[in-house]
Amino acid sequence: MTDQRVLERPATLSAWQRRWTLIVSCLGVGLVMASMAALYTALPQIATATGATQSQLTWMVDGYTLILAALLLPAGALGDRYGRRGMLIAGLTVFSAGSILALTVHEPMWVIVARMISGIGAALVMPSTLSILTGVFPPEHWGRAVGVWAAVAGSGGVIGLVGSGVLLRYWSWPSIFVVLAAVAAVLAVAALAMPGSREPDHPRIDLPGSVTSAAAIGLLVYGLTEAPEYGWRAPQTIALLAGAAVAGAVFVIVELRTTRPLLPVRLFAHRAFSTGVTSLMLQFVVTFGLALILVQYLQLVLGYSPLRSTLAVAPMAGPLLPLAVIAPMLMRWIGLRWMTVTGLATMSAGLFLLLRLHPDTHYSAIVLPLALVGAGIGLCATPATAVIIGTTPTAKHGVAAAVNDAARELGAAIGIAMSGGVLAAGYHHRIQPALPGLPEQIRGPVGDSLAGALAVTAQAGPEGRPLTAAAIDAFMHGIHQSVLALAIVATVGAVVTLASPDTRHVDRLTEEPTDD
Repeated sequence: MTDQRVLERPATLSAWQRRWTLIVSCLGVGLVMASMAALYTALPQIATATGATQSQLTWMVDGYTLILAALLLPAGALGDRYGRRGMLIAGLTVFSAGSILALTVHEPMWVIVARMISGIGAALVMPSTLSILTGVFPPEHWGRAVGVWAAVAGSGGVIGLVGSGVLLRYWSWPSIFVVLAAVAAVLAVAALAMPGSREPDHPRIDLPGSVTSAAAIGLLVYGLTEAPEYGWRAPQTIALLAGAAVAGAVFVIVELRTTRPLLPVRLFAHRAFSTGVTSLMLQFVVTFGLALILVQYLQLVLGYSPLRSTLAVAPMAGPLLPLAVIAPMLMRWIGLRWMTVTGLATMSAGLFLLLRLHPDTHYSAIVLPLALVGAGIGLCATPATAVIIGTTPTAKHGVAAAVNDAARELGAAIGIAMSGGVLAAGYHHRIQPALPGLPEQIRGPVGDSLAGALAVTAQAGPEGRPLTAAAIDAFMHGIHQSVLALAIVATVGAVVTLASPDTRHVDRLTEEPTDD
């Protein structure tokens, strides 16, 4: 397909304009991803300051992710129609406004609303940051630009964890929202100097597709988030997931029948495109699932402070960043199939090494597994993003970027729900034999979580040591089951990917998809 994209500035761009666009775009996606994890370490402080319940604390994190995931495809289409730079600036402005709102109202429900507003802004930002790069960089340089973008996106969660840990070391939880609002505002101003792009025919917005896609993704993320609370067999969970399936089916039917679909669903028949989407989902299943359980292990079992625990997961980003940048070159030598297989297998190896965790594990034994997981992400993140963009018609690059981002968000939601649910189930199963012998008033806290058990035993003094040991043993049982589940997911993904195409050059995938 001939590139009919219209630049809002002269077609001949300077090297400075391209570098500036790359910097602002990467900082934008880094901000969106960092915000997903930024509140993890602040939740205890927020609970104390606002009186939020555990459910409300969960939604302060998941409300942002839910809105972001549900609106990504419509937001990408808006960028295709009205211009990516405009959507980026608008999104950063809305994101900043949501963060400011969280500073001015401290009631739990208003903090949740503020986070959802930020999620709307993030949905406008994320696809714009990627699709605008393909407008200012020539196709032969897409691989390098996408590599840098993917490196920042892949490490954004770690950056959010470490950054919030540093802020909480010296200030309180509102400082996180101050920084988020300030960075978004600065980036909105910086984006004014970027060359934007739009499609010359101003493609109309597929309203039925937008509504059904938002419903399908929203119900799926909501169902996965609430499943550990309701129970996987609860009527509420079944209804939510069934609703997501129905909305997804309606979306596919609508898209197949419309002449200008929001997402050409036939793209998924292209095995390279499907491999990229699946790979990204699996990467984020592992990344966010592992972060969720590992931070708890470091704090509750090894006794790390919030700052120390966030710094402890930083080795994951070490190999990720350089490998993601050089991955396009490696892909030309090795091909999509073996890059993805090698990456997922490396992640799996790191996860299997984490099965050796025990209550007295030295941190040095954790560094190598984390580095392997990060290296695996670095190997397969950029090729996955490159083929998603490369197999998509130019006029749909905004939506393609949204698909890329939605795969990440869905993976994160699945990883959090799966890891959290398996950990909770493993803990509850192992701690049950210890509950009948306890006073009735403490059975609830001990049976709910290790944090609750430690709070009880801290008041009991030396007499509580046997219960502490039993609770930690139950928690480690849940940790091992959760890590094993993640390792199996990565391993199965690597095996299935063996059937994917051996694509080596992204520029060979820039035409309309054909049967592979």
